[in-house]
Amino acid sequence: MPGTITDEIEIIDAGRGGGNDVPAGGDDDERGPGGGPRGTPQRAYFTVIQLGLAGIIMFFMALTSSFLVRKGLGNDWVAFNFPRILWVNTLLLLASSFTIRAARRHLHDNEQAAFRRWWGVTTVLGTAFLAGQLIAWRQLAAQGVFLVTNPSSSFFYVLTAAHGLHLLGGIVALLFVSSRNWRRSRISQVTATDVASIYWHFMDGLWVFLFALLYLGR
Repeated sequence: MPGTITDEIEIIDAGRGGGNDVPAGGDDDERGPGGGPRGTPQRAYFTVIQLGLAGIIMFFMALTSSFLVRKGLGNDWVAFNFPRILWVNTLLLLASSFTIRAARRHLHDNEQAAFRRWWGVTTVLGTAFLAGQLIAWRQLAAQGVFLVTNPSSSFFYVLTAAHGLHLLGGIVALLFVSSRNWRRSRISQVTATDVASIYWHFMDGLWVFLFALLYLGR
C-alpha cells in the first residue's frame, strides 16, 4: 500500500508534541520540564510498523493459500515461460538490503554524506526492481500470456502487482527520509530510518518467498 509508512508516521506526529524520542522505558504520558508532552516514544513507531507488517503478512498468506488451492482443483493450470529478468530483479532487491543496511550504519555513525549516498543507491535499486517487473509483464504479454489467460498467469500478475504496490510504498518512505527537514520534524531521522529499513527488509524477504512460490508453482 503506497505511502503506508509515511502516513502512519505523520498520523503519530499529528497527535503528539514535538521533541526528540524519549529514552526506552519512558511512558507515553510522561511530561517535559514545562509540563508539555515530551514526544512520542520510539517504541510507538516500531509498534505501528509491526502491526502494519502483520496485516501485510495476513494479506499475502491469503493469496498464497488461494494460489495453492486453485492449482490443486483441476487440470487447467498451464505453465508458462518464466521471465528471466525476474532473476535479475531478485538480485537487485537483495543488493538493496545490503545498501540500506550500510546507509543505516553510516547514519548511526553520524556520517551524513555516506548515509545519503547509500540511501540513494537503495532508492535507485528499488526503482530499478519495479521497472524490471514491468519488463517482465511485457515479456509475458509478448508470449500471449495475460491476466485472464490462465489461472497460473492470473496469480502471477496479481501477486507481483500486489508486491510491487507495497514496494512502491517503501520507495515513498525512502524518499520521505531523504527529503525531510529533520530540524522541524517531530520524529528523529534515526527513528524514521530504522522504521523504513525494517519495512524494506520485509519487502525483500517477501519477494524471495513469492519468487520461489511462483517459480516452483508455475
